[in-house]
Amino acid sequence: MKKILNTIPRTMLIKLSIWARPLIYLFFKGKRFTDPIDGKSYRKFLSYGYGNSRKNALSPGTFSLERHRQMWLYLQNETDFFTANLKVLHIAPEQEFLRRFKKMKNLDYISADLFSPIADVKADILNLPFPDESFDVVFCNHVLEHIEDDKKAMSELFRVMKRGGWGIFQVPMKNTLEKTYEDFSIINPKERQKHFGQYDHVRLYGMDYFERLKNTGFDVEINYYSQKFSDEEIRKYALSKHEILPVVFKRL
Repeated sequence: MKKILNTIPRTMLIKLSIWARPLIYLFFKGKRFTDPIDGKSYRKFLSYGYGNSRKNALSPGTFSLERHRQMWLYLQNETDFFTANLKVLHIAPEQEFLRRFKKMKNLDYISADLFSPIADVKADILNLPFPDESFDVVFCNHVLEHIEDDKKAMSELFRVMKRGGWGIFQVPMKNTLEKTYEDFSIINPKERQKHFGQYDHVRLYGMDYFERLKNTGFDVEINYYSQKFSDEEIRKYALSKHEILPVVFKRL
């Protein structure tokens, strides 16, 4: 079973029916790792990676990756997301987050995407169908690297966020890269994978990603949130110690 699961793409794993998840949990049940999203412990996580596989990256219970678990812990420990009455926009929602957030009675939760069948609203991030200053919280994770005009996309996210609102905008990025690498003449999927890490990415963000966000109007927090945990906790939750959690704010 382990070999079979390790060969299934994450998008297909997520589509596994609910009845299969208890079986997967029983197979991987243990004490070495804990997924903070479902609170369950496992003897191991699955390997995962586009090109280069990372050991113990994918939780068998929620199919979460390191970045999802880091975000969950941040929301749980550093915000009032789980208790306050908030209007939330989630662009290209991760299925496990969508499933859990929609059940939270304190949230007025709306998901949006141009192609995803699970999103509430079919919407183009370059022209969002929402009034100005509609949302207290906006999530947009691993989307902007697909968008050529990311400046326009960021401006739309800024427009629909309320003053005093905040959001999390994760992107694949290289911390050692000072300037974002992009070349829109590269359109061949194999070449895009070679240059940007994935066949449908149009850039590889560097540390100037945060300047792009600031130039849009956001205040930005470059948060290495995983580093707030001990090495033992980082191993327990299978986090990435050097991954940045980009938190943005819109001033009052």
